[in-house]
Amino acid sequence: MNNFNKVLWGIVFIALGIVIGLNALDITSINIFFKGWWTLLIIIPCLIGLFDSKNQSQTGNIIGVVIGVALLLATRGIINFSLVWKMLIPTIFVAIGLSMIFNETIKSKISNKVKEASKNGLENITATFAEQKVNKDGEEFKGANLDAVFGGVNLDLRKANIENEAAIKASSIFGGIEILVPESINVKVKGTPIFGGVSNKSIYNKENTKTLYIEAFCMFGGIDIK
Repeated sequence: MNNFNKVLWGIVFIALGIVIGLNALDITSINIFFKGWWTLLIIIPCLIGLFDSKNQSQTGNIIGVVIGVALLLATRGIINFSLVWKMLIPTIFVAIGLSMIFNETIKSKISNKVKEASKNGLENITATFAEQKVNKDGEEFKGANLDAVFGGVNLDLRKANIENEAAIKASSIFGGIEILVPESINVKVKGTPIFGGVSNKSIYNKENTKTLYIEAFCMFGGIDIK
């Protein structure tokens, strides 16, 4: 959950607390358990989830919002329940289709950036049955190939010199890779985990003009971006 999501959830709880408090003091008589109130338990989390900049796939959130709103309208008698059920499956299929097209566009861009950088030559950092810790403080960084096989790679880029873009191709098999990135750069990840995990914990900032593209593959291992 990013900071903006936390703020949105904070606003929701503050508003709920104020309403309950005012009702308790008989200042207001707002019925928070109105007809169809339970649909908000679907709508609000999915709506806030749409603001998660790190979540490349928003299919679940989009479907949740659409279903939640449809159910709310149905419980309020604005639309017919039978219409909701008739349109449920088509809506899910359309949302999944749009998501596949959109996500493939993003992933293709990341792959192309990594391939382009590879043509210019990338530094190879490999750890096989061993551990590699690489610190790029004050060094120019354009990209790297990271390979961890029954080992670990730690790449520290927090004080590296990155002009506009950089690319990393990371592969972890029965191993682990940790990439520490500066706050002045946004990270875009294409992850392919097989019995493993790819985690992007970097902080997104829309004002950042620099981008780090990471194509990550892991099998029985993990890749963490922080």
